[in-house]
Amino acid sequence: MRTLTKAALLLEDGTAFYGYSFGHQASTSGEAVFNTAMTGYPESLTDPSYEGQILVTTFPLLGNYGVPPQRPEQTHLSKYYEGDRIHCRAIIAQDYSWQHSHWLAERSLSDWLDEQGVAGVFGIDTRALAKHLREKGSMLGKVIIGDDDPASVPWYDPNKENLVAKTSCTEVEEYGEGDKTVVLVDCGVKHNIVRCLTRRGVRLVRVPWDYDFTTIPYDGLFISNGPGNPDMAEATVQNLRKAMEIGKPICGICMGNQLLAKAAGATTYKLKYGHRSHNQPVRQTAPLSPGDTDYANRCFVTSQNHGFAVDASRLPDDWEPLFVNMNDGTNEGIRHKTKPFFSAQFHPEASSGPKDTEFLFDEFIKLL
Repeated sequence: MRTLTKAALLLEDGTAFYGYSFGHQASTSGEAVFNTAMTGYPESLTDPSYEGQILVTTFPLLGNYGVPPQRPEQTHLSKYYEGDRIHCRAIIAQDYSWQHSHWLAERSLSDWLDEQGVAGVFGIDTRALAKHLREKGSMLGKVIIGDDDPASVPWYDPNKENLVAKTSCTEVEEYGEGDKTVVLVDCGVKHNIVRCLTRRGVRLVRVPWDYDFTTIPYDGLFISNGPGNPDMAEATVQNLRKAMEIGKPICGICMGNQLLAKAAGATTYKLKYGHRSHNQPVRQTAPLSPGDTDYANRCFVTSQNHGFAVDASRLPDDWEPLFVNMNDGTNEGIRHKTKPFFSAQFHPEASSGPKDTEFLFDEFIKLL
């Protein structure tokens, strides 16, 4: 008979949810957000965009297929994860499977969380919890394990910290080979972005978020995803403005969409509860290439993970929205009307799926 340790999720509005602990048994705090994806917890946990957050999974079962090995590829990136470590502060599930089964599984989710120092809680009514966060908005939370005193665990608001600087690389790194050179501005990049670009035969130079990439030669510029408030990455915005003067192709994903919009002169704002799922529908609202007249008939199912959005009404006249969210009408991408600059708020590389929009990498490569 397994002995279970009691655990609780306490929200800043006074709401409490009670369950049991798995993973690392240490209390913690962060911003509670929910994700409606049905699979992909190893990828989500290691996604730098979840830095500082308590991840609530609405799919009722967690841990049933364990976790894959950390073995690096030739590029020194993990083959199966999206970062070098778990970025979430904790993960919350309705039920946890203590017995896992998958041909690729190296160990259990609980063992991996324990090794990484990350708490897990199951036995919570995550349907009620997700509805609460949807109605009230994402809010700060504390995960309290066992008899720990909640007063001894301080509230932590990740939006007040420069999470881009925290998750970016600190030195220039190179990947792949090719006749064209792409500079990847690392604002907290997912590893699959590196894979998607190098698979398309380019030399990739990955630079820190505040690196002045305009001082090195390149054929195209790519701005990655990343966590937190885009207003914290003003150094990247200033360098982007210089890159726009150079005029070479620019593409951005997620945080990259927000930073490109800010460099163009628009503003961003915090969403009530963000977009975190594998099933966000978006509609294309502008052509990606000259002569494309069928763009308005295209809709895509996308993977997303962000808590901020671009205010498209503040875009200058020479810019326009490229995609729009069909659930709430928020901006999902922008493009310059005459120059080779575009971006998407969603994840075309979409690990762990879907891959409906991976063609955006091909569109970027065509511009080089």
